[in-house]
Amino acid sequence: MNQMPRRKVIIDQDAFGPGGSNLQSILMILQAPDIEVLGLTIESGDGWQKENVAHALRMLELIGRTDVPVVPGATYPLINSEAATRAWEKLHGRLPYKGAWMDGWPDYNTIPRTRYHAADVVPPLVQGEPATRPADETAAAFLIRSVRAFPGEVSILAMGPFTNLALAARLDPTFAGNARELVFMGGAFSPEISAIDEFSLQFIHSPRVEFNCRWDPEAAHIMLHAGWRKITCVPLDATAPTRLTPEVVTRAGAGDSPAARYFARYAGTGFPMWDEIAAAVLLDPTIATETLELAMDIEIDHGASYGATLSWPAGAGPGLGEPSVTVVRRVDVPRLEQLFVELIQRQA
Repeated sequence: MNQMPRRKVIIDQDAFGPGGSNLQSILMILQAPDIEVLGLTIESGDGWQKENVAHALRMLELIGRTDVPVVPGATYPLINSEAATRAWEKLHGRLPYKGAWMDGWPDYNTIPRTRYHAADVVPPLVQGEPATRPADETAAAFLIRSVRAFPGEVSILAMGPFTNLALAARLDPTFAGNARELVFMGGAFSPEISAIDEFSLQFIHSPRVEFNCRWDPEAAHIMLHAGWRKITCVPLDATAPTRLTPEVVTRAGAGDSPAARYFARYAGTGFPMWDEIAAAVLLDPTIATETLELAMDIEIDHGASYGATLSWPAGAGPGLGEPSVTVVRRVDVPRLEQLFVELIQRQA
């Protein structure tokens, strides 16, 4: 019997770890039987690029997937910076979360965090140091080369800040059009907050500000305007009702696959399933129970709304190239959890 060809995917991610949504979403895609992962392109965001690369390499070693290349990308945003962000905060108020720029954690924090450090520092990894090396290529070059090699076949799953994609789009204007689709986790429209905690405080007072877009707003803007065939956005709206509960962690970690063993040891319990939802939507779009078609952009004026999500009814924007985007508003949470458990447990 002829088997259907596997879908080709590049995962663009700030692969901060060892536990948490960043790496758990990568595990889902690696474990999917119908997916061929061409590579992981890594940027800074939740952690610095060099540290994120080390976490990605070590995870691939521990689950036996060193066949997947890890490609280093952007360390810094295109224009935004730590100094500019701190100056912005003096004018407009503190951002609850700044990723690698967090130099202290407030009292409400409930999850252990890496101490603040410089971009070129890689603290010792609790899961051990990687023996493998990253690819000798930049992320932007790898992205361009891959979609040229398989025009119309490569899905891009972007779950961190979007600097790598913006650089690729600027280096090659045909890059986005050569891809099959873009699925990204980012943006916020009108999230319904079900619990007041350290996660919801990221956006309760600024409901349209989301970290992936706020870290590098110019890159998010360039990415959206790059000319994709199809864009699906998984914003905070879809993720706010979810949590990776101890019950789901126990179920997924009970398997005997290398992925399940890794997950059982390093799972980021209690986080919303931010990136896991984006991975699930790529794998099975029907997991979305409510979607909207909107024109979308990101605010790049450096005022109080810098990095905020802009939207209009489809076709009713200002006509400055803002794309039509399928926005996932809600997902079937039980199906999401079941898919997550099945993939993590699967013997690949």
